Amino acid sequence: MHNTTAMLIELGAIILALGILGRLAGRVGFSPIPLYLLAGLAFGHGGILPLQASEEFVATGAEIGVILLLLLLGLEYSASELVTNLKTQYPSGAVDFALNALPGAAAALLLGWGPVAAVALAGVTWISSSGVIAKVLGDLGRLGNRETPVILGVLVIEDLAMAVYLPILTALLAGVSFAGGSVTLLISLGTVGAVLYVALRHGRLISRAVSSDNAEMLLLVVLGLTLLVAGIAQELQVSAAVGAFLVGIALSGEVAEGASSLLTPLRDLFAAVFFVFFGLSTDPAAIPPVIVPALILAVVTTLTKIGTGYYAARRAGIKPAGRWRAGGTLVARGEFSIVIAGLAVGVEPRIGPLATAYVLILVIVGPLAARWTEPVARRFSPARKPAAPLPAPAAPAGTAAQDVPGEPAAGPATAVSNAADQAPAAQDTARTGG
Repeated sequence: MHNTTAMLIELGAIILALGILGRLAGRVGFSPIPLYLLAGLAFGHGGILPLQASEEFVATGAEIGVILLLLLLGLEYSASELVTNLKTQYPSGAVDFALNALPGAAAALLLGWGPVAAVALAGVTWISSSGVIAKVLGDLGRLGNRETPVILGVLVIEDLAMAVYLPILTALLAGVSFAGGSVTLLISLGTVGAVLYVALRHGRLISRAVSSDNAEMLLLVVLGLTLLVAGIAQELQVSAAVGAFLVGIALSGEVAEGASSLLTPLRDLFAAVFFVFFGLSTDPAAIPPVIVPALILAVVTTLTKIGTGYYAARRAGIKPAGRWRAGGTLVARGEFSIVIAGLAVGVEPRIGPLATAYVLILVIVGPLAARWTEPVARRFSPARKPAAPLPAPAAPAGTAAQDVPGEPAAGPATAVSNAADQAPAAQDTARTGG
């Protein structure tokens, strides 16, 4: 009974503190995510007032938070939109891997950690945080922006790539034979393919089966189905977040709208718990010794992620402002990076504190980059000079042009000049798209 009472007191204090921090962030127009993380550091191991009784509950709540974040993202899009996006965005996924995985691998080799640790640190620096980015997009009101499907396309490619990467990394860390690693990889790919096939071919049937006029029944069925699929996906070496996202895209129409409105408050609650748990799991004393290499790696991969988003949005025909917003939004790292680092600690213990410091830096910088990359880029980009007007042709003697000195004659010559002035702007619009 005493443990239950202590847990209730701690949970009440955490949720109340989150509410106060969220209101404070809202007043100053700032994302509350960095404040949630700092609160977690204050109440985690080595913090000001470590929590004891509620830690296990918070850990479970954090898992549910990531699942709900990805489910709500999936409800915004249909299965056909996802497949189309993946077909068009796979070159951006390749660029994303090259720009962001290689710095991590190079850093591990320079530190003398060996090839297996290099593969692990490459994953830490490669994968953006779907949970953080989903929260940032909602906080900034950008879910309807033209660049948002591009961002989601890159995130989904990364999450699906985890179905290949994690089994390979696990096999390398455990020294498993090639045959054993191949079986695990095939199971992972088969699971993703099966869920995606069901979402594409039978999404309407799933929506019809889940549909209910009773809000309580709809909430229970959608939430239960999502947790079930996420758990099965996790058991089969696929990310639970990917499973939740695929459930979201399988639902459509009124079912998706109703589920979204019912689950949004739950998502906000458990997402806040997720960010607090991330801070709780970090020992502040382990950060100072690795802060310099973590900071250097964070700076490099912040720039490479911005470059990734800019490239992906440019391929989609987004205007420069949207390209910078896409790049800034992709900066944050989070849950996958911590999972990867946790797997690799047995091979190289120093990778844990470095990855924690790195992720903590970028999970704070990420919301700031999402908000300010585009305004900063606009401020420092050179302003376009208007096209110089073409010189007016000399009017023949005796025409009406002599009646108004200094003015070109009206008629075809003026129309040609105006069309020439407008051509560069029309070409720019056609080239950049919306």
